[in-house]
Amino acid sequence: MIDLHYWTTPNGHKITMFLEETGLKYKIFPVNIAKGDQFEPEFLKVAPNNRIPAMVDHEPKGGAQPVSIFESGAMLLYLAEKTGQFLPADIHGRYDTIQWTFWQMGGLGPMAGQNHHFRNYAVEKIQYAIDRYVNETQPALRRAQQAALEPRIHRRRLFDRGYGELSLGGAVQEPGPEHRRLPHLKRWLETIAARPATVRAYAMAKDINPNFGQPPIRTDEERKLLFGQTAAVVR
Repeated sequence: MIDLHYWTTPNGHKITMFLEETGLKYKIFPVNIAKGDQFEPEFLKVAPNNRIPAMVDHEPKGGAQPVSIFESGAMLLYLAEKTGQFLPADIHGRYDTIQWTFWQMGGLGPMAGQNHHFRNYAVEKIQYAIDRYVNETQPALRRAQQAALEPRIHRRRLFDRGYGELSLGGAVQEPGPEHRRLPHLKRWLETIAARPATVRAYAMAKDINPNFGQPPIRTDEERKLLFGQTAAVVR
């Protein structure tokens, strides 16, 4: 059994989608980041960086002691190796998948997150910040289509095989004008969204968080918890 410490964010969806794809048994422990659950001592034992998702696998391969992991990319690699699914065994396929997963973790994901923050959450609309992260996100999406997704979806349908592609799905799940100008990427998003595992993962998100999918309305206290963290706040 896997204990998954989770909230309804793109990084959280990466793990629920993977778990649903593989059929692993897991139990959700909701971490409401708008209420400050991420700073609770019990959660910090699993995720010392006070970020979701995080997990504890009580039945690791080989019968070892429970394994505790935070950071969604590390969790995906662990689960792929545990199950032997969605991560090719040959060295070329393996590192092709790993490099694109790392690209999402270190490139597209952070840029899209800052883009989303400054356009939708920031009280003060700073045009420089908006322009910077929009300009960083757009070429990343085009790179996803041109260098990775377009030829593979068109020729090899790797969305049915590579867990790295599924990890990207968690990060670029909200189609916008840029997606509509990238037809292969748009088709890929629609394909991932229609998979039964994705449907189940998102249905569960709605059960856990009644406000999931609603417009981003934040109170001052929520803003402080989510966006006002300092060294004094993070223990």
